[in-house]
Amino acid sequence: MNYLMVLYILGFILRFEAVFLLLPALVGLIYQESSGFSYLLTAALCFLFSFLLTRRKPKSSKLYTRDGFVTVAMSWVIMSIFGAMPFVLSRDIPSYVDALFETISGFTTTGASILNDVEALTHAGLFWRSFTHWVGGMGVFVFIMAILPLMGGSTMNLMKAESPGPSVSKLVPHVKDTAKILYIIYLGVTVSEILLLCVFGMPLFDAVTTSFGTVGTGGFGIKNDSFTGYSPALQNIVTIFMILSGINYSFYFCILSKRFRDAFQIEEIRWYLFIILAAVGVISVDTQHMYGSLGETVRHAFFQVGSIITTTGFATTDFDLWPSLSKTILVILMFIGACAGSTGGGIKVSRLVILFKSIKKEISLIIHPREIRKIRMDGHVVEHATLRSTNVFLCIYFVVLLFSTLLVSVDEFDFTTNFTAVVSTLNNIGPGLNLVGPTQNFSIFSVFSKFVLMFDMLAGRLELFPVMVLLMPGTWKRK
Repeated sequence: MNYLMVLYILGFILRFEAVFLLLPALVGLIYQESSGFSYLLTAALCFLFSFLLTRRKPKSSKLYTRDGFVTVAMSWVIMSIFGAMPFVLSRDIPSYVDALFETISGFTTTGASILNDVEALTHAGLFWRSFTHWVGGMGVFVFIMAILPLMGGSTMNLMKAESPGPSVSKLVPHVKDTAKILYIIYLGVTVSEILLLCVFGMPLFDAVTTSFGTVGTGGFGIKNDSFTGYSPALQNIVTIFMILSGINYSFYFCILSKRFRDAFQIEEIRWYLFIILAAVGVISVDTQHMYGSLGETVRHAFFQVGSIITTTGFATTDFDLWPSLSKTILVILMFIGACAGSTGGGIKVSRLVILFKSIKKEISLIIHPREIRKIRMDGHVVEHATLRSTNVFLCIYFVVLLFSTLLVSVDEFDFTTNFTAVVSTLNNIGPGLNLVGPTQNFSIFSVFSKFVLMFDMLAGRLELFPVMVLLMPGTWKRK
């Protein structure tokens, strides 16, 4: 492994994080909060370590796939370690373990919180929590590659390691141009939501932080009741943008390129929208007795289905009080997740479509042994490498899920709490059920369980493989 190049890139990551930290410092200055100095101090530390790691560029800038996976995984860990410091220094979150949990939850767009009183945080703290969602949603490496080329053609190995979904392809021939396009779309969607929320009466600070959480599909709210206190119009706007943010960004690129036919032929998006509509229909019928009108019932159903399948995690109602059928549907949606190539988490719709097509193919081969059938997505044959990667991903996913549930059970909470806490963190959702429901938080867990859940958040956001690579002894051998 090219250790020197890995450290060099980590130095660049810290430099960008230092710049990011200046924004909450500015917010603290605007609101005349002393907490802003905590962000300035942390930014200075990031600059210092960045200088030490990047003062000499390595002779070899070559990054292999293994190096890319290690670099990405280590970068997210390093960013979280430094990103947690301002919370402790400002006393917003005095415990470093809790601050680290909150920061990892932010960067991984999970939205699981340990805070009992969110509104007690400073404006700088609230801004930083939400901004970590926006940075982590599209990915820090995509951001960096949009600004400067680090190591030529090897950047694709970084993009593959960080981007969600079973496969990553370039939208245009050059990776840097692809990164620029993705962030232009990402920024455009964010600004559009901010403007719409402001037009419909939301204060600017609330609109900015809410949009960071929505477009990044993170879900950190700045109110103790999440989104319950906002008007139906604002809830509907957020519902629309949550669902839009769970769509594969290739769809938007096709629309911008005026390739409308290609955009609407993406099979994964059709299944994604069908699942949303089907879930909303069933939940609306199942919960109609709980609300005053059909319109209110459908509004809550759409919001919660959109929030859960896109792994955003906002809430307009305590869905832990819903009937068992509706809660079961939400848990299933936690597993399904959003589209590949979006900012959402979960297994991803495309993987499940490939899985069910594989099952159908195997059953068909039992009936017709000599039949030759290829699995296709969007009219293209799915390569064997993609099928193998999907199968391995699902195996690792369920091993991590079961083992993590076993580990957190040492805290002696009920099974629903333990299981949905792991499902929520591994799929980067936020709320679970029972003691970690939408009106509760994760502060009840022990330090040991919090580290297990932090691991799950990182593993889920990075699609398991980069984190698993870190645990392999062979990873650390020099070539």
